[in-house]
Amino acid sequence: MAACAVAVRAVAWLLLWAVTGRTRWPATAFTAPSDPGIRATCSEIILRQEVLKDGFHRDLLIKVKFGESIEDLQTCRLLIKQYIPAGLFVDPYELASLRERNITEAVMVSENFNIEAPNYLSKETEVLIYARQDSQCIDCFQAFLPVHYRYHRPHSKDGETFVIVNNPDLLMYCDQADCRGMIRLRFDSFDKTIEFPILKCWAQSEVAAPCALKNRDICQWNNMKYKSVYKNVTLQVPVGLTIHTSLVCSVTLLITILCSTLILVAVFKYGHFSL
Repeated sequence: MAACAVAVRAVAWLLLWAVTGRTRWPATAFTAPSDPGIRATCSEIILRQEVLKDGFHRDLLIKVKFGESIEDLQTCRLLIKQYIPAGLFVDPYELASLRERNITEAVMVSENFNIEAPNYLSKETEVLIYARQDSQCIDCFQAFLPVHYRYHRPHSKDGETFVIVNNPDLLMYCDQADCRGMIRLRFDSFDKTIEFPILKCWAQSEVAAPCALKNRDICQWNNMKYKSVYKNVTLQVPVGLTIHTSLVCSVTLLITILCSTLILVAVFKYGHFSL
């Protein structure tokens, strides 16, 4: 409500000058008040993206820190649009389970993709993550997303490859309904709505996205500019070597025949058949 209070204070100035019959708006009527919620210069949004755990199953953790007072963000929601490269995949069934347990709020945007497909038969996918306020940081948000490695083609020399996870799009939506009802001004030739100052500082463009995870309504989210701690995240993925192809195929075939034989022996020995 701090932003609303500031806006109402600005409207009071406008009404005062309108009632006194001024024909020109003085420059001081539009100067930023001394309230700390509005600043002459915009502080930066800092985004930090890191990957936790080892192996083929990782956790992507995204932290966002605002340079504004949390009072200015009380009615705002943060949405992270994460791009998953072809070398990784997100399991939609795992996301559904995590949503049920209230661990994360994320949903797949891309459809008709195969989580079993290798890297060279896959495409980049998109995930929407509704970030939550960080309990350990008053002006921070964080989001959590489990990701998994896909299988890659074997290499002739190097036994590893790299997957680059680019920084996401940062979207913000602030519920301004209450403020607009208080501060909308209507004159014969003047109609102006005072918006949230944080959006004035950081917004670049608007993006249509669901208002909430369980809400089918579409909101116009502001695509925010930010500063990233890292340019991107690079993951090292182990891959096979082509010189091992014959050995791997031979051993795999031998084990398959051996296991199949043992299963058939057990079926004929312990199974009960009736004609």
